[in-house]
Amino acid sequence: MCIECAGRFLSYLPQSVNELPPRVGLTDDPNRRVDWLIDAIPRDIRKIYKMRPIIKALVDEGSFFEMGKEYGKSVITGLARLDGWPVAFMASDPMSYGGCWTADTCRKVEKFVDLAETFHLPIVNLSDCPGFQVGLQAEQSGVIKEGVRAMSAIWQTTVPWCTMIIRNVFGVAGAAHTVGGRYTTRYAWPSGRWGSLPLEGGIEAAYSADIAAAADPDAELEIITERLEKLRSPFRSAETFWIEEIIDPRETRELLCDFANTAAPLRTTGVSSHAMRP
Repeated sequence: MCIECAGRFLSYLPQSVNELPPRVGLTDDPNRRVDWLIDAIPRDIRKIYKMRPIIKALVDEGSFFEMGKEYGKSVITGLARLDGWPVAFMASDPMSYGGCWTADTCRKVEKFVDLAETFHLPIVNLSDCPGFQVGLQAEQSGVIKEGVRAMSAIWQTTVPWCTMIIRNVFGVAGAAHTVGGRYTTRYAWPSGRWGSLPLEGGIEAAYSADIAAAADPDAELEIITERLEKLRSPFRSAETFWIEEIIDPRETRELLCDFANTAAPLRTTGVSSHAMRP
């Protein structure tokens, strides 16, 4: 079993950093539509869903090789193939802390993107992150310190990135869904919601003075919520945050395979260097 797993892991990697990962196994249609994805994300934002079936439906059939399943559970990491090309695949898992990043998750992400950078693997990210973990446990574990290191690792990568915003992308951790210093491919599902703070809970924080000064705080909160709800549109947010396109979830595999084919000639060989991190 261990030898089999090791062999499968190595099959996604080049012989050395001076080579590129090989393309193999062209057995799955890159244009295959996954019809059930249109209903994969619950309309009620308080409900969670399972991310692993979504990953397995998008990648080449049977190609997802998960790593670190029992550690840093808020992010799923593994190797996969898209139209035969090996990629590093990471995705938020709302089944663990709602997808928010804990200290362990940050360390897991840092190591994973370093692996992808070292062996020239393009990175695909399905993002549903409401932010960093907060509270006493978060402070004691050093979430912000580990989070900054993970963000630094992400922004230092030179491999191509493709991010699908599945649902939440909020806060500082939300900024770590892709590389911000250069062009990367970003799409969003219609369920995508992103920004500094979600309206739920964010209104009370941002308008606390107005609400407290009102004769009827509950009525004032309702008025503010109604006003902001009229402005909340995925299309308005996509334009502001430079998202390439809001897509039909059923077409996700086709776009990811197109990304893999576009990224393939952009890969370079050689030893990767990692700059200083906090």
